[in-house]
Amino acid sequence: MKVLFATSEAHPLAKTGGLADVSGALPAALQEIGVDARVLMPAYPSALEKAQNLSRVFRIRLPEHGEASLLRGMFPGNGVPVYLIEHKSYFEREGLYQDETGRDWPDNAMRFGLLSQFAAWLAGPKSPLDFRPDVLHCNDWQIGLAPAYLHFEGAKPTPTVFTVHNLAYQGIFPPEDLKKLGLPPESFSIDGMEYYGKLSFLKAGLYYANHLTTVSPTYAGEIQTEAFGMGMQGLLATRGKDLTGILNGIDMREWNPAADPHLAAPYSADNLAGKALNKRALQDELGLQPDAKAPLLGMVSRLTQQKGSDVVIEAMPQLLKLGAQFAVLGSGEAKLENAWRDLAAAHPGRIALKIGYNEGLGHRIEAGADIFLMPSRFEPCGLNQMYSQRYGTPPVVHKVGGLADTVSHASLASLASGMATGFVLDRLDAASLVDAVNRAMVLYRHKHAWQKLMRNGMTRDFGWTKSAHQYLGVYKKICRA
Repeated sequence: MKVLFATSEAHPLAKTGGLADVSGALPAALQEIGVDARVLMPAYPSALEKAQNLSRVFRIRLPEHGEASLLRGMFPGNGVPVYLIEHKSYFEREGLYQDETGRDWPDNAMRFGLLSQFAAWLAGPKSPLDFRPDVLHCNDWQIGLAPAYLHFEGAKPTPTVFTVHNLAYQGIFPPEDLKKLGLPPESFSIDGMEYYGKLSFLKAGLYYANHLTTVSPTYAGEIQTEAFGMGMQGLLATRGKDLTGILNGIDMREWNPAADPHLAAPYSADNLAGKALNKRALQDELGLQPDAKAPLLGMVSRLTQQKGSDVVIEAMPQLLKLGAQFAVLGSGEAKLENAWRDLAAAHPGRIALKIGYNEGLGHRIEAGADIFLMPSRFEPCGLNQMYSQRYGTPPVVHKVGGLADTVSHASLASLASGMATGFVLDRLDAASLVDAVNRAMVLYRHKHAWQKLMRNGMTRDFGWTKSAHQYLGVYKKICRA
């Protein structure tokens, strides 16, 4: 089975969020079960810097885009083949999707239209490559036009899978972009990519792909409802028989506290001693009070309403009264960033804030925190709740999407049976969050029970093998069809 995996970001070549983690790990997991999986993505400066054994495959001039090149190389570490689309005016910039002020690049339609066009071309019968995939796997709105390009090509198209990582990001653009992107007028209709008078890359993928997947079973059901469907619930419900929820995995080698080079000290489920050393090191690094007994709560998140950041801010006066410390890493909505800055300034030594993203610090917060906060309003899958369990940092989560699928609530029964791994909110508001954190802190003070909870999470298998086999099943299904 040959699969071209098209994405706008992949760790460690380029990353803004969980899509990159999936795009870096899933192709490697597919390779391990015998699939010839190769990645296609833009040649961002970081990708050109980090990819190995780069060589130019060809150079081409396209009417609407100008000159572009295709490079071939490998991912560092796992050797997965990667094709990089080099287009200096589109991709030679620091922000993947936005400028330094957080505004979307005005030419995003053309940038990711080119990525979609390349994906369809390289997967189709006119590809100049000697690699002809059996399946084109498209990820999120940035590759949404690829199934449409293949559909309108005329020849028997290569089967396509379209994965929704977050339905909230839809790639909405003016309808006049359709002509510049080389798509026929008939594609702009309710039975196509038209969305309330606009052009939607996401809807194109949802409508034209042979099969749809999303990143957790619960989210697959949620997005067919008005509450979570973001206006696409009708189309998704119509395509329900072609929609599969496959839970994301994590890279168990990279996220391994026993061998993590970012940490102050290694530790494992069999030897938890290093956990306390990482907590003290994190307190020192971030300027928090060096208090071994104060529960340290970690957040590595976009600072957005989707992630429940506003609920944590609202609950903060009561959370501080519980004696907690906070280590927060992320960026997002300006209003929420400023609110976090004000909190950190008002409570030095209790709240540490780092705006932006730092991979190493993200690992150190997972290892150094006692409890991880992830109270998302909706969460297609989420990865940090799996990282935190892997690192013995029980998470507090809202019962939605992948959070519901991956965290087992610490009730008396689940604690007794050894199934408990965290704390799950049935509803999301400040009072419920404070109550959940308080329950976590009560258990935290009972060392034996808390260490049992830690070990429950640390010994769970969140690896990619099971999910890779499920994706292979989808690939085989659409090839047979």
